[in-house]
Amino acid sequence: MTARSIVRLVGTVAVLFGALGAARAEVSTVRLAKQFGISYLPLTLMEEEGLLEKQAKARGLDLKAEWLRFTGGSGMNEALLSGNLDLAAGGVGPFLTIWGRTQGNIKVKGVAALNAMPLWLVTVNPDVKSIKDFGPKDKIALPTAKTSIQAITLQMAAEQAFGAGQQGRLDPLTVSMGHPDAQTAMMGGRSEITAHFGSPPFQELELKDPRARKVLDSYDVMGGPHTFNLVWASSRFVTANPKVTEAFLAALEDSLKLIRDDPGKAADLWIKAEGSKLSREEAVAIIRGPQNEWTTAPKRMLAYLAYMNRAGLVSAKAGAESELFFPAPEGAKPSAPKEAAR
Repeated sequence: MTARSIVRLVGTVAVLFGALGAARAEVSTVRLAKQFGISYLPLTLMEEEGLLEKQAKARGLDLKAEWLRFTGGSGMNEALLSGNLDLAAGGVGPFLTIWGRTQGNIKVKGVAALNAMPLWLVTVNPDVKSIKDFGPKDKIALPTAKTSIQAITLQMAAEQAFGAGQQGRLDPLTVSMGHPDAQTAMMGGRSEITAHFGSPPFQELELKDPRARKVLDSYDVMGGPHTFNLVWASSRFVTANPKVTEAFLAALEDSLKLIRDDPGKAADLWIKAEGSKLSREEAVAIIRGPQNEWTTAPKRMLAYLAYMNRAGLVSAKAGAESELFFPAPEGAKPSAPKEAAR
């Protein structure tokens, strides 16, 4: 073999080994998003108990989880598209928006649902008994105008109340604002905010004030329980990181099991992590509330998509909710981390 042939062979082998190494390599740090509210309890428990790291270790990965906080889906989706976020978590509206936008390129899909919860529109305006009573002086705070699940639900409610073509009638009254700030603004009485389309526990805390009343329930708009939050990612990330994805899904199951088996501990961990003003009893009551379901099974997401298709907000269509999600990896069932095997 000539010297030139040897050099060529060594180079070929190096390229092959480099390709194999790249194929096997998964991220050493995974960047995850969460937002405000007890609906993100499964992710809070995952962070506080190190569940993702434990499940990754059980799969031979030395993984670090970096948790990033967002106040709405718009900024989170921008971070995902720019490569600054791996796993996003939020409402159905922002998810369906980015799902529809990316079917021709990075193909964002759902990884798993987190829950089904009712969302309440609460007001302190004594003259407002239903959404038909809102006037030009009212301002409705919600996470992201026009695209958050609250904004989409409000549009659907407006269409039901005012008729076809009237879905945007209340849009001029909406203001983008994170839930904590929205609650403070409305209950403080010194801002233009007279209503808040929020989520647990903010809506429950607001209704403790005698000035506040519920004027809309998302379960009424949707005809029953619907998915509130879910986790999504790009196809590129999931394909390149199958073990990390499996570890995340297993850690999520661990979180949901903790919620089911010990809601008191789950409440304690959440209150401490979030610095919440809720008492332990109040937090447990929300966690165990009969309308609140801690489940990875999607519910009524196609109803949201059908509306967004009809309103021209999303062009892509789906015939089944399974088309919105990645198939569950074979190794997604929780392994038993050593610390738990006692």
